[in-house]
Amino acid sequence: METLNLDVNKRYTYADYLTWLDDVRRELFDGFIKLMTPAPSSTHQIIANNINGFFWNYLRKKQCRLFQAPSDVRFPKTKNNVDDKQLYTVLQPDLYVVCDLSKIDKRGCLGAPDLIIEIVSAGNSKRDIKDKFKIYEEYGVREYWIVFPNDELVYVYLLDETGKYKEKDIYERDDKIPVNIFNGDLEIDLTEVFE
Repeated sequence: METLNLDVNKRYTYADYLTWLDDVRRELFDGFIKLMTPAPSSTHQIIANNINGFFWNYLRKKQCRLFQAPSDVRFPKTKNNVDDKQLYTVLQPDLYVVCDLSKIDKRGCLGAPDLIIEIVSAGNSKRDIKDKFKIYEEYGVREYWIVFPNDELVYVYLLDETGKYKEKDIYERDDKIPVNIFNGDLEIDLTEVFE
């Protein structure tokens, strides 16, 4: 399939995004294209699958659902701006949990998930640490984890009452992370995540 020749300096909408039928993975940051790294490393995939396993077991027969990339999360500016031509921010988190299932449709998630987990790799560290952090905070993602595979660390951020992220903690390989959106009923054992 031929790669499209898109202008990275032009502002696009989700309606435009839906017409791009090549094999290139992209995200829209306020309408501007950010190319994604071609394919995650095997380490990245193992970590994602290990985290996925914890959530899958816990969420069976519960209201919340876990989704894994590639899956579009569309962030509307307001609840009224949900038309594809008014959506400018579309991201593909590595993993995300949604408890309000009315946000889920055939194209992914419309609105902020409750929890997002990004696994940092060499090609996306600035994007996950700075750019996505700001977007997730702005749109009200309640809990955000940034996983650093090389250092075997996870930074956990929680949205406070003012709508700003506060660092909850930094977890190391031998720690267990309580999932705050579930009031700690689920703990993720990092020795199994980083095995």
